[in-house]
Amino acid sequence: MLTRDFEAFRQAFEQADLNFGPATPRCVFLVTPEGFMRAEESAQDNVYMAAAEAFDPQRALAQHRDLVREMSSVVPAIAFAGWAETPDAVFPNNVFATGSGNVVIGRMLHPVRQREATRADMRSYFTDVLGLNEIDLSTQNHPCELTGAIVIDRARGVGFIGLSDRVDEEGARLMHEAFGLRASLVFDLADGEYHTNVVLAILAGRAAVICPRGFASSEAADFIASLYAPHSIMCTEAEHQAFVGNCISASPDTVWMSAAAERALTSEHAKQLNDAGFSVRSVELDAIEAGGGSLRCCIGEIY
Repeated sequence: MLTRDFEAFRQAFEQADLNFGPATPRCVFLVTPEGFMRAEESAQDNVYMAAAEAFDPQRALAQHRDLVREMSSVVPAIAFAGWAETPDAVFPNNVFATGSGNVVIGRMLHPVRQREATRADMRSYFTDVLGLNEIDLSTQNHPCELTGAIVIDRARGVGFIGLSDRVDEEGARLMHEAFGLRASLVFDLADGEYHTNVVLAILAGRAAVICPRGFASSEAADFIASLYAPHSIMCTEAEHQAFVGNCISASPDTVWMSAAAERALTSEHAKQLNDAGFSVRSVELDAIEAGGGSLRCCIGEIY
């Protein structure tokens, strides 16, 4: 079921057993920030991206190495080498995602990012090494930037899709079907927001981190919060701007965010995460955040 109807979705949500699959990934993959620089095409609709002079490629590489090392303490972490001609490839979850025995390849909005989907080495890893079936959405006309555009509760098999320039209605349908989800809720993001995973995170199927201003309608934000109460964290404006919403649970008892996000996290919200069974882990990523995304955007998941 793909719907904008809150009550229809609530019924599907409440009927969804926690048996769709593991709530957190068995492995993660990343792409190193080789040639990391401001991609002017992506900057057209990414208000979080810094000016060109703020980019520090060497610092980004060092911080990314730290991220891979720290992430590998809780889950196997594989890092593919980046390409200089794909400066946004450090955010691979928009292009490659897995689930239900499939690898899904997304259709990116901007040509500079469409090149990422042509990587034969990454395609071969998923199909030839892992034995996943390939669902290639990259050559059709509707943008669908995978787990940037859709946030998935993997335990229940339900999705949350915020429409923007990076995913249209048809792209939402294609992603919903490719991931084989039981139900997906479609809603509009606020003007200026480009990806759902910047303003919403579902943590191991039992908590939600929500940035209300990122939704076109407060009703949608409040509705999602009601599904995960009492473990629903409604971010402040400072938390929103610091990418607290761009967090991820890579294991059942951890939530990962950038160091800047953790510094912005209020004590009340930190306690809420702890009460939900998560310890907060963070890595300094200010150089990578210049590219308009944060920690979650760097993490591709293998289920």
